[in-house]
Amino acid sequence: MDDLTLVHDPQDGPALPAEPAPPIESRFLFVDVAALRAKQLRRGARVRFSGDEIPLAHKAERLAMEEVRRGLVYYDVPDPTLRRSEDLS
Repeated sequence: MDDLTLVHDPQDGPALPAEPAPPIESRFLFVDVAALRAKQLRRGARVRFSGDEIPLAHKAERLAMEEVRRGLVYYDVPDPTLRRSEDLS
């Protein structure tokens, strides 16, 4: 995730990656990522939609799911094999 190019114009709002995130195929991972993003939105994070696309009547959870669906939310899944080897040491 360190090698991502961020596109940022201070007048446009938050910095967004230049390319969308890969689609999430697991519905459980989708729910986890969307729940974490909804928590960020409830705490005051800006919506990552552009312009007139922001549906103001939706709850944070709906906005978060739409952001994840569009690939606007990046996530990192830790490698379980690394954790197991660290626990054994």
